[in-house]
Amino acid sequence: MKKVIVSVILLLVLGWTVFDTLSDSQHQDSGQGRKEGSLDELVVAIDQEEQPVRETEGESVGLGKGEVAPDFELVTLSGEKIALSDLRGKKVILNIWASWCPPCRAEMPDMQKFYERYQEEVEILAVNLTESEASLENVEQFVEKYELTFPVLLDEKSEVAAMYQAFTIPTSYFIDSKGIIQQKIVGPMSYDWMKEAANAME
Repeated sequence: MKKVIVSVILLLVLGWTVFDTLSDSQHQDSGQGRKEGSLDELVVAIDQEEQPVRETEGESVGLGKGEVAPDFELVTLSGEKIALSDLRGKKVILNIWASWCPPCRAEMPDMQKFYERYQEEVEILAVNLTESEASLENVEQFVEKYELTFPVLLDEKSEVAAMYQAFTIPTSYFIDSKGIIQQKIVGPMSYDWMKEAANAME
């Protein structure tokens, strides 16, 4: 009986040793290529990770370049419902912003200038993080102050911001006439940059 107990104990110890060794080996393997480095390297590593993608009618929907931009529908300040899919056939700049955000304020004059020149070719959808605003009046005053004429959509539950992973604002997506994402920009954009990026899309 003692021999049986000793044998069982030895087997358990041996099994644990093998498991522990394999586990350490896997941790080392997963750590390769993810060494400590600069913030830029970390951003690149995160950006290269696979985004959740779903298939719809033979097209992959996701947030990566070359994927179909996820559809959504929101209400504008004027009460009009606009869905991203309604704009197929036209280039779209999807801009996620808030009135209290300094970089958002910095880019708005250039966005309005761009829209006045290119609105026949490019639609701007300015999705406001309404849930983060002190009041809807702040958004209305912002639009009036900057004389914005492109659609301002109200993301009252931050659903679109979450869908498009707008962890920093402003975040913008350049979507071509087929509904395909071509670029993602985090931070304020200039008139010249918007012009160049829009002209590069179909």
